[in-house]
Amino acid sequence: MTTPKIITLTTDFGVSSPYIAAMKGVILSVFPEAKIVDITHGVAPQDIVQAAAVVQDVTPFFPPGTVHVIVVDPGVGTGREILYAEVGSQCYLFPDNGVLGPLCETAVPQRIIAVRNRALWREPVSHTFHGRDIFAPVAAHLAMGLDAKLLGDETSPMVKLTVPQPTVAKSRIVGEIRTIDSFGNLITNIHHRHLTRRVTDTSVCVLLGIYETYGIYRTYADLPEGALIALVGSNGHLELAVVGDNAAERLGAEVGQTVTMAWDR
Repeated sequence: MTTPKIITLTTDFGVSSPYIAAMKGVILSVFPEAKIVDITHGVAPQDIVQAAAVVQDVTPFFPPGTVHVIVVDPGVGTGREILYAEVGSQCYLFPDNGVLGPLCETAVPQRIIAVRNRALWREPVSHTFHGRDIFAPVAAHLAMGLDAKLLGDETSPMVKLTVPQPTVAKSRIVGEIRTIDSFGNLITNIHHRHLTRRVTDTSVCVLLGIYETYGIYRTYADLPEGALIALVGSNGHLELAVVGDNAAERLGAEVGQTVTMAWDR
């Protein structure tokens, strides 16, 4: 594994939270040369499924050896483990609550280690802020080149996460809104692989509640402003957008809402 220097942070703390600065302060106190990248702090509170989607979609684009810290941790202070895993060329520190599950469906971890070496932690350890007292200092040591085997004992398996999957039939696919991005676009759990050998012209209808649109397009500009449009986004998932507007606000849409694709032939 390449010696990393980059540490990313994914949390549900909120963009204005001082907890983020506390974690960065600990990281920089241990490793002043660390390069810290905020992936997002806008995960909905305790939403492990949303965090898992972010991790799956974003982290593989980082340089080999990047340390990805994920603190979406409803079980903080309980007996849940904190784990380290190497998946592909990336390194992950995360609570054992299923948040890495979707990523590991497409890439098997090379190793998983339970983080138990208290010599690497910040003392005293708060029962409610393991992000500052465990995740941050451990990430800093890893970014400095610490051999991961010094974190603790190898372990398996991880807690599994139940992530809703679309129902695929001959003339329809029924999925749901997976995430909502910062533009208000509605990202579904219907992946482009589900559309293989299916027509994507205006013979396919995409329905969200009382709203519908026909056809799968390439760009947001393919329909006029204000139109509801369906397209496959940069992460490979079908999404719904309102051209030039916020689809979530305009349509009153929420994560988990059903999205149906139906063909008339």
